[in-house]
Amino acid sequence: MKTTKETFSTPIGEATYFTLTNNRGSQVILSSLGAGIVGISIPDRNGKLADVVIGYPEASSYLADGPCAGKTPGRYANRIANGRFCLEGKTYELPVNNGPNHLHGGPDGYQNRIWHAQEVAPGKIRFSIDSLDGDAGYPGNIKANVTYTWDDNDNLTIEYDATSEAPTVINLTNHSYFNLAGHGAGAVKAMNQQLKLNCSRWLPTDDTLVPTGETASVENTPMDFRTSRKVGESIFKAGEIPSTETLITDFDAIRFGKGYDNCWLSDKFDGNVNVIATLEDPESGRKLTVATDQPAVQIYGGNWVSGCPAGKEGVEYTDYCAVAIECQGCPDAPNKPGFPSQLLSPALPYHRVIRFSFTVD
Repeated sequence: MKTTKETFSTPIGEATYFTLTNNRGSQVILSSLGAGIVGISIPDRNGKLADVVIGYPEASSYLADGPCAGKTPGRYANRIANGRFCLEGKTYELPVNNGPNHLHGGPDGYQNRIWHAQEVAPGKIRFSIDSLDGDAGYPGNIKANVTYTWDDNDNLTIEYDATSEAPTVINLTNHSYFNLAGHGAGAVKAMNQQLKLNCSRWLPTDDTLVPTGETASVENTPMDFRTSRKVGESIFKAGEIPSTETLITDFDAIRFGKGYDNCWLSDKFDGNVNVIATLEDPESGRKLTVATDQPAVQIYGGNWVSGCPAGKEGVEYTDYCAVAIECQGCPDAPNKPGFPSQLLSPALPYHRVIRFSFTVD
């Protein structure tokens, strides 16, 4: 394993990039800005390398970018209804930055901060952050770590750890967008990727994309990915470029977000790291297998990517050009007692794992 390091200036300080190259020549590039992934280059069935995650050539472009590309949002990823939750009888108010709701920890969330970075072993980088009591309205002083490990079999393992001296809530995930045909291959190829989810239930939402608190079967709905099929198969006109104009479904969950921006529940949430999703590009043969011990996965089809900063290699990214697979706790769980708890306390430290495994068929 070879590791190289570079630093880049941003408006909030220097971002450190770590490039990890394994014995197969596959590469992962990580950044201390947002504890994020800025590149993943893997071979196709002919051995040709391509970067399969969207991103930007300038480090400063990752600061407050709309897509949150590749980064670690927090303190609470996804939405909290009305920017408010109650814990131990006290109500906490959070910044509202997504319609009426709080999203990804607010405008100054963890994704928009420089994390402390260190190489702890060959192919293993740890990013750390201290978040004080009252940070974005959340209670409790917490210390959080995100540790990436890249191996010679093209497995990228992400471990999330956090401790707190007082009860609070936390929800960490990775927000990479994948187009296995190549980051700049466009919306048609992105929506033609084959997705399979080991999830038989999903979370219906209101029109602001906050879960109602109920769960629903995927049976006979566009939410059914129990058998591998094209991401855009049920929602876009066949043979046309995916866009708002070619969106054909009247299914509320799709209409509310102008595409997939929804949460599915794992069929196997048992404390172990289990496969929850696979994504494949039939043309290149690249396949991504996603395993986690998280209770849920948010699938986001890049419905609002247009207008983001200029992409790598001069690419102009459009809506639906890549797919985010965000393993996480349920959105708005602090307000939904029926969802798995996202409580962090001195007696209950936080530990979660996501593993992205790349292979070729």
